[in-house]
Amino acid sequence: MTGIKTTGQKKLMLFSGRAHPDLAKEVADELGVNLVPTTARDFANGEIYIRYQESVRGADCFLMQSHTVPVNKWIMEQLIMIDAMKRASARSISVVIPFYGYARQDKKHLGREPISARLMADLFKTAGADRIISVDLHADQVQGYFDGPVDHLFALPLLTGYIGGRVDRDRLTVVSPDAGRVRVADRWGDRLGAPLAIVHKRRDAKVANKVSVHEVVGTVRDRVCVLVDDMVDTGGTICAAAEALFANGAADVIVAATHGVLSDPAADRLKNSEVSEFVFTNSLPTPEQLQLDKITVLSLAPTIARAVREVFEDGSVTSLFEEHA
Repeated sequence: MTGIKTTGQKKLMLFSGRAHPDLAKEVADELGVNLVPTTARDFANGEIYIRYQESVRGADCFLMQSHTVPVNKWIMEQLIMIDAMKRASARSISVVIPFYGYARQDKKHLGREPISARLMADLFKTAGADRIISVDLHADQVQGYFDGPVDHLFALPLLTGYIGGRVDRDRLTVVSPDAGRVRVADRWGDRLGAPLAIVHKRRDAKVANKVSVHEVVGTVRDRVCVLVDDMVDTGGTICAAAEALFANGAADVIVAATHGVLSDPAADRLKNSEVSEFVFTNSLPTPEQLQLDKITVLSLAPTIARAVREVFEDGSVTSLFEEHA
């Protein structure tokens, strides 16, 4: 079936764009529904055409699209899909964005810069979205940019559950790759009962605009270090931090992050790194050239499906994480 109906005739319908259909299919399987058949194609000049093959009138629609490469194309496709739902008289439109594009551009660092994360929220609202569901936003304030409910899901229980089952906790140290991620690492430490260390980037006064020294604050010698972050993009920061940990006597290094963005030259950096394992979720598809033995991908489908069901049934998304607080 393509929908779930309640006694009050509410109907849940799940849709997917073309960016990451595998994750959407997993979520559909968790919910026990089929993805709504959708016609999606590109015109010769790159414009996108969308048409749903079933009526969405009066339905509670959940639209999944993760902002992977090419980011701008999939964002535009999602906006067009929202507009199509609104014009087809959907009862409500919830946008599920496992990885929210432009979230790193959450504030102005210099004059004459945009706040692109805010612009994204405005675009979704204008298109017709009523709610956003996302996972591990890069900056918490992005939740406040959208004029409507935002359900912020966390991969922490999934990732810490995996790491805790793989590593002797008595040997474990949680490491933040820089000062900006200390809060994330602290949550990891609380969950795993592990001490915290920080890799501090210091600039060499003799070399302009270059980080050349990585100081490790905390005890890592003979420890299994878990470097944690919300995302790994080109891999430069995380691999440099791993090198600093090995240089300070770490027995092993594991990297864990929610979003494996993995832009070039991440493939070469991860392959050549001494890190024994990289752990990501499937919030984004893993590039074919990075399907390596040392990369583990955990599925967010059960977490997203539970959140979708709670929203549909007017339950509590927060309750999904209270047991892990």
